Amino acid sequence: MDIGVISVRYARALLKSATDAHIEDAVYAEMQSMAKSYVDVPQLRYTIDNPMISKDKKEALFLTAVGENPSELTKAFIRLVLKEDRENVMQFIANSYVTLYRQQKNIIRGKLITATAVTPATEQKMRKMVESKTNGAVEFEAEVDPDIIGGFILEYDTYRMDASVKSKLNSILTQLKK
Repeated sequence: MDIGVISVRYARALLKSATDAHIEDAVYAEMQSMAKSYVDVPQLRYTIDNPMISKDKKEALFLTAVGENPSELTKAFIRLVLKEDRENVMQFIANSYVTLYRQQKNIIRGKLITATAVTPATEQKMRKMVESKTNGAVEFEAEVDPDIIGGFILEYDTYRMDASVKSKLNSILTQLKK
């Protein structure tokens, strides 16, 4: 069976259980932490995939990866994943849960890239603009990239607005070469 199909089935079941228990927000934070742990600590995947590591140690690793005070549902879910020998797809399950949760809650990810740090008021104004255009909540991230020289780049959903000085200069340079 396909890893994508398996991970989505497990993630859907977890989301349904979490929604029924009214703790889907807490489980969302835990699954985000799990997914981030896989990115931040590449050895986690190799350790979890190692058949010589006991299930108890793998469970302890997963519980550490989801953060402090995991919910009882998440603990039980981790035990189920280990019991069914699906620990090798836990990273995909976590990512699938995050995606399904965002779809259910109509959450869009947005990113504002600027050459220098922006004020919280400016960031909030950009967030409100994106929310008004998407009719949904926005998880917004601000990033500083001095290479764009000035202006900004706004990304959300499949939209990208590049109003950076760097892109304008590159455009002028391209026209001059013609």
